[in-house]
Amino acid sequence: MNTNKTNYFNEMYAKNGEVREIYERYMRWQTELPTTTLERKSAEAELLFRRLGITFAVYGEAAGAERLIPFDIVPRIFGAAEWQRLELGLKQRVRALNAFLHDIYHDQEIIKAGVIKASHILGNGLYCSQMRGVDLPNQVYAHIAGVDLVRVAENDFYVLEDNLRTPSGVSYMLENRKTMMRLFPELFASHAVQPVEHYPQMLFDTLRESAPSHISNPTIVVMTPGSYNSAYFEHAFLASQMGVELVEGQDLFVHQQKVYMHTTDGPQEVHVIYRRVDDDFLDPLAFRADSTLGVPGLLDAYCKGNVALANGIGTGVADDKATYTFVPEMIRFYLGETPLLSNVPTWRLSEKDDLKYALEHLPELVVKEVQGSGGYGMLVGPTSSKAEIETYRQRILSEPANFIAQPTLALSACPTLVESGVAPRHVDLRPFVLSGKEVRLVSGGLTRVALQEGSLVVNSSQGGGTKDTWVLED
Repeated sequence: MNTNKTNYFNEMYAKNGEVREIYERYMRWQTELPTTTLERKSAEAELLFRRLGITFAVYGEAAGAERLIPFDIVPRIFGAAEWQRLELGLKQRVRALNAFLHDIYHDQEIIKAGVIKASHILGNGLYCSQMRGVDLPNQVYAHIAGVDLVRVAENDFYVLEDNLRTPSGVSYMLENRKTMMRLFPELFASHAVQPVEHYPQMLFDTLRESAPSHISNPTIVVMTPGSYNSAYFEHAFLASQMGVELVEGQDLFVHQQKVYMHTTDGPQEVHVIYRRVDDDFLDPLAFRADSTLGVPGLLDAYCKGNVALANGIGTGVADDKATYTFVPEMIRFYLGETPLLSNVPTWRLSEKDDLKYALEHLPELVVKEVQGSGGYGMLVGPTSSKAEIETYRQRILSEPANFIAQPTLALSACPTLVESGVAPRHVDLRPFVLSGKEVRLVSGGLTRVALQEGSLVVNSSQGGGTKDTWVLED
């Protein structure tokens, strides 16, 4: 896996400099435009995002600091056949992860078979012992999964990580598409782009299917930690798009092991909560007693089967970055299938030999906290100073089991509008996989782009931007 930035896969141009077939029609259109037109359209997009309030809070910055996520107006394009391969692999992976979650809270067959050590699961801080023996509708724990993919060659994709707790970003996928259609209607007239606009309906259907089995017409709400959360725009956006109430913990209460919502017409029972509140803050009687974000008694109502939560409590143990290393084995164990998507080769630093290798090769590796997210707390060896590497080495030595290491992949690059014009920038992709009575996803996802030349860090919290992701019809 070459880290040479000049040796990455360029999604628009082949090595001989010719435009790849999938981009030919787009490129003909772009070459007829002056760069100033693209710059003007980019400014229009920024104005639209600002008017809509499409911002996110940045933790660690001044209180109330919010940013626009930079939006790049050059789309990322996939063909129907390559997307179909990805879709099959994504569905397979999420089915296995849900089977794993059901198993570890029930019979624990994967532990008994020796595939994963009991200590890895039962000793994981994200394992929720209160969920032992709790049966969930459709045996689904991760109703919404954001699976991060990176590409290193034409048909060579790797899963970078699985996001199964409260994955975010789908609102940007939808707003990116809406903005592109508004700015460039002629492009969509000349390209048969598969739609993503039906995602809110697909999400609503998934939540409806996840209701307690005795409820035929469930009341669904989106539960947010509040307006200071970094993804609050998305919470409000999805509630509005689905036509359901956006609530905070204080808007709900539990009575006789059922959840109710305060309304102007009196209490109304709630059957499905799409919660964007982390496990620890959901119920002060069961988890953190100091939480003001949750609902006292919610866990009890959930375990009794009177309300459904999406995603389920305790899913975090499956998107832990150390658990990630076992997903190919989960696919073989639960589905009896060969994994269609590969993991990035990963060293678990809890293992003596893996730790030794990583410590000897830190300048070449990416090192992550096993329960980290958002690009925080990671080391990118090739772009770090000697001092930064040595400081991180001490962190690893103090608690090796808290880290995994991976090679620095030569991520694929897409054309991106930057100050100097249109130039390649590295990208990843987060499709959103929904699990109810069936597993489904829209044809597209959130493409994140590292806007700085040579950078491999695409997270919006670290200065990355987003693109519209096109999947063309056959």
